[in-house]
Amino acid sequence: MLRRSCSTPCSPVFPVVKAFDFARRWHVSLLQRKTRKRLLLFFVASSTTRPTRAKKTTGLRYWMLQVLEECEKVSADFSADPVHDVRVALRRCRSLADGLMALDPDPTWKAMKKSGKRLFQRLGDLRDTQVMEEWIEKLERPSVEAGDSPALPTSDQATGNAPDPPAQALLKILKAREAQQKHQAQAALEEFDAKRWRQWSKSLPARAARFRPGNALFKHLALERWTAARDLHTRALRNRSQAAFHALRIGIKRFRYIVENFLPAEHNAWSDDLKYMQDLLGEVHDLDMLWSTAVSCHVFPDALSRNAWHQRILSERSKRIERYRAKMVGENSLWQTWRAALPQGKQIQALATRRMKLWANGLDPDFPHSERVASLALQLYDGLLATGWQPSVDGSSARSSLLAAALLHDVGKSKGEKGHHKASFKMIRNHGNPLGWKPADLERAAIVARFHRGALPTRKHKTLRDLLPDEQKGTIQLAAVLRLANALDASHDGQIRRIQIENGVSKNNSSEALTIAAEGYSPLGSSAQTIAAERHLLETVLHRPIILKAPRSRKSEAASLRSRS
Repeated sequence: MLRRSCSTPCSPVFPVVKAFDFARRWHVSLLQRKTRKRLLLFFVASSTTRPTRAKKTTGLRYWMLQVLEECEKVSADFSADPVHDVRVALRRCRSLADGLMALDPDPTWKAMKKSGKRLFQRLGDLRDTQVMEEWIEKLERPSVEAGDSPALPTSDQATGNAPDPPAQALLKILKAREAQQKHQAQAALEEFDAKRWRQWSKSLPARAARFRPGNALFKHLALERWTAARDLHTRALRNRSQAAFHALRIGIKRFRYIVENFLPAEHNAWSDDLKYMQDLLGEVHDLDMLWSTAVSCHVFPDALSRNAWHQRILSERSKRIERYRAKMVGENSLWQTWRAALPQGKQIQALATRRMKLWANGLDPDFPHSERVASLALQLYDGLLATGWQPSVDGSSARSSLLAAALLHDVGKSKGEKGHHKASFKMIRNHGNPLGWKPADLERAAIVARFHRGALPTRKHKTLRDLLPDEQKGTIQLAAVLRLANALDASHDGQIRRIQIENGVSKNNSSEALTIAAEGYSPLGSSAQTIAAERHLLETVLHRPIILKAPRSRKSEAASLRSRS
């Protein structure tokens, strides 16, 4: 009834309702304007007082998510830019995994590298073809830079913009090759396990976060990459081959990625130079690929055309080589700048040892036991040297091998308890040689760790028979020391932490027993039987019986002195 009367124009209620409705809408509008004004002032104030955080563009998680994002983009048409972006993201993830594998033995790093390998390779083939197409267009109608000679021969320039027959022929071949490579890349993209990669993008960055950027261990890793790249630099300038310059480019790239992702301070100082060097060598590689492809495809109708193209490519290549040499050769080269900020002297071996410990700690279920064994082994070795005993191999080298073998002797337990000494041998050999350690020392350490338990070593054993006589004897001597040191902590309780040899070599009787005082040792203790069995090899090596005993207390020593007086 009210609704019908209000809708009637002649009703007296209508003006009142209409005025009330107008006032209500005006009040709401006013409140909305005030609210909008307040919100606007709030957002302006917030933007001035609290700037938005910049999006992180480094780190493992960023690049792993970039791989997934760029894979979606590239699937549309596999054009040049998306292909390049996917490869950059994949390469950085693989390079980061390669670096972190040196510190963290988790097998997931290797699985991640393998997961993206096929896609990376297929996109690499496609990218090479696309880059060659871009270079053909540049070289067919090159621009003349100030001070540069024209890249096109005079006879060709006279024709103006006429198409170059070799260039057109090669472009046609490359276009057909590109279409085929896109199909192969599509197949590789479909095989790529994006779901598993997304899971890794959560778990692996969490593992990587345990290693703080700027850590000295990353500087040691960067020094390894620097050393490898520097050697490749020397080789490339010596023989100037295509393969050598390509290897140099990869070496600098690996060094650059370690610096960029793990050493923020050094990256701020070096990023521009590292990128510039990588780009120069990348263009050298592109030009080498272009010439090799053109020759193999037989696109040149005559020798004149072939020579003209060869001169164009060589001219562009030489410019980039000279720019590289200008910054990378001499006493003030970038090599020296980079090297000055990386570990020096004794710090290199100390960091290499820390890296080995970190690697072993991730595999050995009781690494504190291995550290105690290493301490006991070095005490025993140094004590034997003090008695006048000499190992059959160089002393410092033998000591380094003993230390490495003791620290790493139980890494094989990550594969299972049974036969873990054999697994340790294989894993140490396959681990690689950290910068600062001699390869021969770690090779010897692997064999010594192999014989820390199980059958006694003989010169006819397959791991020893190919060694020189002195090396065989020295390795068995170190294995004997390690076996006894390992037995001293057989209970894994750290009861015996310190040992001391109480008598040296007898002048009158070389078969006099060697007495070792072991703090915490008891002839009725849980390890006594194991110690009694494992000292046999050292007794055989020294040609002397060994007696272990608990050290005398100060009270008993004082009483003994009083009785003698």
